[in-house]
Amino acid sequence: MLNLLLLKVFTIKTFIRMKVAVYRKAHFNAAHRLYNPGWSQEKNNDVFGLCNNVNWHGHNYDLIVKVVGEINPETGYVVDMKVLKDLIKSEIEERFDHKNLNLDCVEFNGINPTAENIAVVIYGILREKLDPSLDLQVRLYETERNFVEYPV
Repeated sequence: MLNLLLLKVFTIKTFIRMKVAVYRKAHFNAAHRLYNPGWSQEKNNDVFGLCNNVNWHGHNYDLIVKVVGEINPETGYVVDMKVLKDLIKSEIEERFDHKNLNLDCVEFNGINPTAENIAVVIYGILREKLDPSLDLQVRLYETERNFVEYPV
């Protein structure tokens, strides 16, 4: 019996020092146009196709934020999921939802709002707000089949 109790205590203490990943899903809708202003319309059409529509086009983005860290022995959390939920809502969803990324969002001034660049921007916004001891990864689905991750 004592051996079983010691094993449980050892396992719990070891588990608390282990890194664990927690995930939060979010969603936003946004319009954009992919184009390079230094190129001709013909080259933009060749490279970006329908995504170069001068009248914009939109996506229903799905975002998965992954936070990795050690379990806090006082709370049992890696990160408080309500805090993470509120952070994503205030800093990402409210900033980008139902916006034209090219026109309405200063984060994309001079940056082509590709899925890759959107993921990097989202990472930068969240990274500034999270404890530096936590690892962060952003996965952004532009469609059901196309997604990007940053960092890799």
